Amino acid sequence: MDDTDTKQRIEETVRRILQESNMDEVTESKIRKEASEELGLNLSQPQFKGFVKQVVGAFLQEKVQEIEEQQQQQEENDEGEVEEEQGESKGKEYDNEGNLIICKLSAKRRVTVQDFRGQTLISIREYYNKDGRELPSNKGISLTEEQWSVFKNNLPAIEKAIKKMESR
Repeated sequence: MDDTDTKQRIEETVRRILQESNMDEVTESKIRKEASEELGLNLSQPQFKGFVKQVVGAFLQEKVQEIEEQQQQQEENDEGEVEEEQGESKGKEYDNEGNLIICKLSAKRRVTVQDFRGQTLISIREYYNKDGRELPSNKGISLTEEQWSVFKNNLPAIEKAIKKMESR
């Protein structure tokens, strides 16, 4: 195995472990140890230790940048400067139940934000027509803010898995 291949395997493993880890509890040493066990390499050796530190640093810098971008986006949202993504109207659109429609995924599927018993839910759901009204069906999922956050933070891993499957 050549050095480039080894470094690529180390980087992919370390990044995946970091993505799956609780950033409040993990340390570089723990990451290095877990990656060492997975790869069957002693990543505490000087030639690997510095590289792992570099990968961890780059990952953390990317996370800081993501957080800053999210904060900036939130500030723009709070100021009412958000434009609809698909060129739809600039005003907010609500469904028949008063839920905020974030986007329409297809003619029958949409993403909404709603308040249910005092809890904010993000719903991805199919709708059906009844008596001229579009109503939500049982087909779909509603996520709490915490669940949405976990899902959102794992989008890069999901996209990576999709690309890997498409390349087969």
